[in-house]
Formats: sequence, C-alpha cells, structure tokens
Amino acid sequence: MLRFSTAGESHGESLIAMLSGLPAGLPVDPTFIDRELWRRQQGFGRGGRMKIERDSAHILSGVRHGKTIGSPISIQIANRDWQNWQEILPVEEGDPGKHKSVASPRPGHADLAGALKYNFPEARYVLERASARESTSRVAMGAIAKLLLRELGIEVLSHVVQVGSAALDREATWEEIAALYPKQEILLNCVDTETEERMKGEVDKVLRTGDSVGGIFEVRAHNVPPGLGTYVNWDERLDGLLAWAVMSLQAVKAVEIGYGVTGAASPGSAVHDEIGYDAAGEAVTGFRRKTNRAGGLEGGVSNGEDIIVRGYLKPISTLRRPLASVDFATREPVKAAYERSDVCVVPAAGVAGEAMVALILARCVLEKFGGDSLTELLRNFHGYQEQLRSF
Repeated sequence: MLRFSTAGESHGESLIAMLSGLPAGLPVDPTFIDRELWRRQQGFGRGGRMKIERDSAHILSGVRHGKTIGSPISIQIANRDWQNWQEILPVEEGDPGKHKSVASPRPGHADLAGALKYNFPEARYVLERASARESTSRVAMGAIAKLLLRELGIEVLSHVVQVGSAALDREATWEEIAALYPKQEILLNCVDTETEERMKGEVDKVLRTGDSVGGIFEVRAHNVPPGLGTYVNWDERLDGLLAWAVMSLQAVKAVEIGYGVTGAASPGSAVHDEIGYDAAGEAVTGFRRKTNRAGGLEGGVSNGEDIIVRGYLKPISTLRRPLASVDFATREPVKAAYERSDVCVVPAAGVAGEAMVALILARCVLEKFGGDSLTELLRNFHGYQEQLRSF
C-alpha cells in the first residue's frame, strides 16, 4: 500500500513530505524532483512569494546511493520566507505582541470555517496549513511516483485548457502536451500559442482590476496498461480515486474524467467509444478505440487509452481588492484581510494535479503487481503484459 503524508505551514521553517510503500531499487534523481518543484512555481500571474522561494528537495531518508531502500522516504523543503516569520510564528511561546493575526476571514478561504472548527480567535493558524503552499510537498512525492511509473513506460503531464473565458477549442495530442515539458519559460502552459495569448489577456484584465481568475487544467497519463483499478468495491474504482485525489487540491471545485461534462448533455451514440481490433496495431491487446471520450476509464478500470482528468479551479480567494467580511473581535463589517497572493495559478495547479494522478496510479500499480524490489515488480509487470498479448 503506497501511503503519503505532508506536514508544515506556509510560513513555517520547512515543509515535510513522507512516502512509504515503494519497492527497493528505484533510481531517484533529485534534479528531477527539483525540476518538478520549479514547474509548480511558474506561470503568468504568480505572486511575490514565488520571487522569494527557490524550492529544492532535501531527501532525509529512504534513499541511499541514489536508489530507494524500501523504507519510508522523507523529504524536507525549506521555506526561505521563514527568516521573516521566525518571531511572528515561533514554536515556543514567543512575544504575543509580534503575532500577525488574520483579523477578518477571507471569503472563499478556510479562514472562518477553520476558526470555528478549532476554536481559534482569528485565522492565522488556519491560513498557515490550509494554504496551497502545502501542494509543494505533494509535487515532491508525486515526482518520485512519476519515476516509478516511468519504469513501466507510463508518463504523466498536464496542460491548461481554460483561463477565465479563454479556452482551447480542440483536443490536444499527447505529443503537443509532451512538447511543453522541456520549456524553460512557462506562461500558461497551453499547447496553442494563440489561445495562450488570449489566456494571458484574461490574467492581465484581473491584474488591472485587483481581481483573480480561475480555469481548467487537464492531466494526461500516457501508456497506462488496461487493468488498473477495479469495479468490485466502490472505494477501489480508479475513477473515484483519481477524482478524490485531484479534488483534494486547494481551489479545485470540480473534477471531470474524459468528456464527463459534455457527455452528460449528449446522446449515448455520441459519447461511448466504439471498439475495434487490430492485431498488428500498437495496443498491447490489439483492441483499440478511435475516440477516447471515456478518458481511459470504464467501470472504474483503466482500458489502455490515455487517462484524462480535468480539474476545475476557482479564482484565488485572496484579492487585492478585498471582499466584504466581518472582524473576528468586534463582529463589525470590514474588508477581508489581505495577504500577498497570486492572481492565477492554473498552470501550477496542473503540476500539482500531475502529482496526485501519479501517486494514485503508482498506488494501483503496486497493488496489482506487488514486489518488494523494483526487479520483482518489473518481472510481474512484464508477465502481465505477456498475458495481455496472448489474450
């Protein structure tokens, strides 16, 4: 069972990520993890925090001589901004006069709900943990999950399909999505240059007005074999696991698999993917589909096509032009508290979405093929491929 957890606060000393259940012998490249962390920090519309942080993974355990050893992996990611917050948020009691409270809850954040739940007089501690800064830890562990999937030939990437009202009006190919990855400058991570310019215009508009903008990112898992996940129990369906994982990301308010949204308003003949057979084709089983409206999943099981998961991201809740709120202490109407913030994070959310999809797929791979070492896992996986070829 692959398990992961995160710890740390937005302005704490560091973030911590832990991952257990990986087989021994998996090569781990720290530069690949750092590249994933860098990708999460990019995008047109990111705020001042990204000018401070230079995220880098410091592996504390579970990897020796460049390979996993079967024990839990722990990673530390330092918060460079901690030097500005040591006296504001000390571990010890410290000086209460230096505390920086969040005196009025921000609409759309966890501020009010969290303060009520934990009986806090204001929302500072809520903000610190509920912040999307936590997704940094997920990206670090997702990078390791990606390295495992690569051993099986599976790749996971994302692209942005909509920002505000600017949307990509066609389906992207895997080759187009893969071509985005090596870029050294990431604006809005869209496969179409003209559409990306229109997306940029949406961000420029909210920058001028002190607002924020959301959008849709698409995560694509390529070369996934059929048979991951199962329909036998509700909590083991791969579509459910993927939806849960992506929905858990900060600011994601809806998840779509394949053509789920448009398919709901279409006749069945325009939704379901017809099946053909070509013994000489690229598919390991010979079975093929001309379309992939199901998003690579049928009955909670991967069907051999690319898995397609879309996350619908609400606009960032912290606005430079704050919305109406109420003061925690006086209960009087005020403007919501403002903290340094982004105005658009759709490309970054896509990278975090990749991490969550990769972690779920890695979990399903390990549940199906098992193995305490990478050698054993690959032996089981190749045996399954032979079974599929001879089906």
